[in-house]
Amino acid sequence: MSNYEKLISQETREKEEKLELFIPPGPRLGNKVIEATGVSKAYGDKLLYENLTFSLPPAGIVGIIGPNGAGKTTLFKMITGVEKPDAGTFAVGETVKFAYVDQEHDDLKPEDTVFQAITGGSDLLMVGGKEINSRAYVSKFNFSGTDQSKKVKELSGGMRNRAHLAIALKQGGNLLLLDEPTNDLDVNTLRSLEEALENFGGCAVIISHDRWFLDRVCTHILAFEGDSQVFWFEGSFSEYEENKRKRLGDEQPKRIKYKKLIK
Repeated sequence: MSNYEKLISQETREKEEKLELFIPPGPRLGNKVIEATGVSKAYGDKLLYENLTFSLPPAGIVGIIGPNGAGKTTLFKMITGVEKPDAGTFAVGETVKFAYVDQEHDDLKPEDTVFQAITGGSDLLMVGGKEINSRAYVSKFNFSGTDQSKKVKELSGGMRNRAHLAIALKQGGNLLLLDEPTNDLDVNTLRSLEEALENFGGCAVIISHDRWFLDRVCTHILAFEGDSQVFWFEGSFSEYEENKRKRLGDEQPKRIKYKKLIK
């Protein structure tokens, strides 16, 4: 191991000890993350977006904003290959490893305890390339000893969210796709998640309606602005809002409109 690698692993260990919630480092991320070129997607005769083009920055935190039904989750499904665009392409960098936290929480079994759900019942976990104590890892997600014995079916929405976050993050992805990760989270976990994201070495893409959370963590914004238009902005959420006012004036929020699909 080189001196540089030793230094990095030591810094990582020190950060991990300080942080309430720690996002394990994935493999080193190259310059190419995800490049979307000319992407179009429709449902029925509703055109969600057309000619969508952007390139994810390697160390960026990208907030995806816009009303429900605009196609934000669909974008995640296309990035991960679950769905295909109607036109255009998503090019995925060779070094990219996904960690996807969706809203469905399909991987949670009602009869499992929190500890079983997150660790598979094992006392030790391989996380970020090293072996760690499973109970210590689970406690990083604000689960006390007694909480770890609770069954999944007894959990509140916020606790389910935390459990799902813990399952996805232990995979050690260098590209995090987080779909509404702040829903039902308590204030302490929310702050811990903010701090963990700021210390994360990879790229994170976050769908959220929580403007305060986005403003604290995001370096870029991908905004679904209605009329099938998506706007890519480099800067914080507040800076995006200012830019939008200059471009569009003080528009009042209204129901999202779609262009009709012309075949």
